[in-house]
Amino acid sequence: MITMRGERKLEKEEKGKKFHRIERSYGSFVRSFRMPDDVDESAIKAEFKDGMISVTLPKSAKAKAKAIEVSVS
Repeated sequence: MITMRGERKLEKEEKGKKFHRIERSYGSFVRSFRMPDDVDESAIKAEFKDGMISVTLPKSAKAKAKAIEVSVS
């Protein structure tokens, strides 16, 4: 299982001639994902960039496809 936890904090403020409004949004979250059986757990990588999380799950060496030569007669 891969579990990701985070917390969101957002505050938005608007001012006008006759009003002043502030919106606040806070909360934590948890997401869990089941990993496939053929993943190399020691080579998992995660990157957070521009608000996006990218998780790389490489296949283990035993699960990679093998090339088999086929002779044509």
